[in-house]
Amino acid sequence: MHRVIAMSMLGGGRFSTADVRFEPGEAAGEADRLVATLREVVLGRLRRRGGVVWLSGAVESAVVAALCERAFGRGRVLGLFMTDAETPPEQVRRARQLAAHLRIRTADEPLTPALAAIGCYRRRDAAIRTVVPEFGEGWSCTITVPNVFDNDLLRLFTLVVRAPDGTERSVELSLETYLEISAATGFKQRIRKSIEYFHADRSRYAVVGTTNLLEYDQGLFVKHGDGAADVKPIAHLYTTQILQLAEQLGLPDELRVSSRPRALDERALGCEQMDACLYARDRGIPAGEVAEVLGLSVDQVERVFHDIDAKRAAARYLHARPILFGGGR
Repeated sequence: MHRVIAMSMLGGGRFSTADVRFEPGEAAGEADRLVATLREVVLGRLRRRGGVVWLSGAVESAVVAALCERAFGRGRVLGLFMTDAETPPEQVRRARQLAAHLRIRTADEPLTPALAAIGCYRRRDAAIRTVVPEFGEGWSCTITVPNVFDNDLLRLFTLVVRAPDGTERSVELSLETYLEISAATGFKQRIRKSIEYFHADRSRYAVVGTTNLLEYDQGLFVKHGDGAADVKPIAHLYTTQILQLAEQLGLPDELRVSSRPRALDERALGCEQMDACLYARDRGIPAGEVAEVLGLSVDQVERVFHDIDAKRAAARYLHARPILFGGGR
């Protein structure tokens, strides 16, 4: 049992950021437990022969792939490179470096043709042009939210577009436009998942998810996209712990790159601070104690707690199983 769970049972000791980290020696024990559980669940309970993992270039997929290599052997792990026209080159480089380090089998699955055919880019760009009419070829975009520390008012989504000449422009989005853009970009996750299950079905492998605790708890995934998997071996672990597992598993330094803490504006909190806030919220630790430890104001921590609660409520739909009307299980 790792320290985060053990601490919650004991209820002792003063809160600190160390609560979201493994103690010396515990990362090795957790790695061994995860490897053994992968074997038991995938090979035994699910009766699959190995695992399929999307190699995203982030530390989460690196750790999951390394665990699978230990659990099944490198010949029974398939790592997928699934990139589209907008995938950052650095992510691709890290994903290929990981596969070479682990010496697992891989397959290239370019997504751009499928995404274009289904209308991912066309639908998204049409929604963007309702607020930025000139948006088109050569432009790029990002959706951001205001810093959670700014105030308690409604936090509107902002679209940041960059023209081919490098100039940027920010536009606030209505809920309708945001949902249209979000729905279109959701095709990326769902197409990826379809490809994962194609390879899993043809090899009798399991799809092994790479969602971490923050992403799972806060609903930072698309339903039937990255939220779909046969097993999710790291969905109980904080990003801080996953970074420790990456070191324990012998992954090179350049592969230990955390996904940004998408639950909040990355300018507000780092992953260890965000992990600490999630830990504290789950255990009823007062905002004042958290603020003192993290060097924040009580108001700021209370806003983070509110943001956690709001995202957790919205995530119930993403976690919900299909509702059966005929009395089935």
